Amino acid sequence: MNKGGLINLTSAQRAGFDWLSSPQLKKVVVALEAVHPESARFVGGCVRDSLLGFAPKDYDIATCLEPQAVVAALKTAGLRSAPTGLDHGTITAIVDHQGIEVTTLRTDVSTDGRRASIAFTKDWTVDAHRRDFTVNAIYLTPSGKLYDPVGGLADIQARKIRFIGEAQDRLCEDYLRILRFFRFTARFSDEVDEAGLAACIACKDGLKKLSAERIGAELMAIVTLPRAKWVIGMMHEAGILQEIWKEPPDLNALGRLREIAPDSSAPLALAVLFGAGGEGIGAWLRLSNAEKSVRANALRAAAQFTSGLDQQAAQAMLYRFGRDVF
Repeated sequence: MNKGGLINLTSAQRAGFDWLSSPQLKKVVVALEAVHPESARFVGGCVRDSLLGFAPKDYDIATCLEPQAVVAALKTAGLRSAPTGLDHGTITAIVDHQGIEVTTLRTDVSTDGRRASIAFTKDWTVDAHRRDFTVNAIYLTPSGKLYDPVGGLADIQARKIRFIGEAQDRLCEDYLRILRFFRFTARFSDEVDEAGLAACIACKDGLKKLSAERIGAELMAIVTLPRAKWVIGMMHEAGILQEIWKEPPDLNALGRLREIAPDSSAPLALAVLFGAGGEGIGAWLRLSNAEKSVRANALRAAAQFTSGLDQQAAQAMLYRFGRDVF
């Protein structure tokens, strides 16, 4: 461990961080650190996924600089930016047509379970403690050193999804974290954190405070995961799924879909999960017309499929309903 609580990446870990040499990321870091040295660190999914051996989907930078200073720093470096989340301290740097989110360190002033009123800070530890799970609060310096103020590295090693601090406190800050808990557990863990599960059950009424769009986005992400059957079953047993949709789920059908068509779409998985009992769920979750159409077409087609279709009949059904539904 280095001075200041920084931890050197092991040689095995470093293999997952080849993206640190990305020219686009380097341009943003150099722009920020030209204003204040050591003011930028990577955080969130890119650090978590790399430590777990997955390729990151995007890259988030946390900084001590306040938003207007970030905009000015990027401009001085000849980089464009967009105020995608200015009220919450987020600026998107645009480098070679690639968007890279830069967010000022924050602390929550007040929360209502849906949104937070925030203040900016220069303290990395304070910023860490407002995040949801320990594995999402690991910071990485541009030189490849880790800062782990809440024990995320141990949970990475154990493949454990655990709330930071008191689980109910984190949930009361944003009840969407209930669904995120199940999604991250399904993605990364073989078992559920019992304290986290108990807190989700205790706080499940808070889901009523959330918009249908936010709930729908999380549920659609969950049903596409390889272990969707396991985690949706856990949600149902805990009474959490019923807060979203009252009809009983067909867990075996969902599990079978994930086996035979692992890349099938979320709307199709939703059709399989609730069957005819899901009538109206697309409108409730504010799904797009295209997503609602896939679900509806699948249910209409299901009544016409029988086992033992000959090749000619199967080709006709494939042509009529499309590959995804077939």
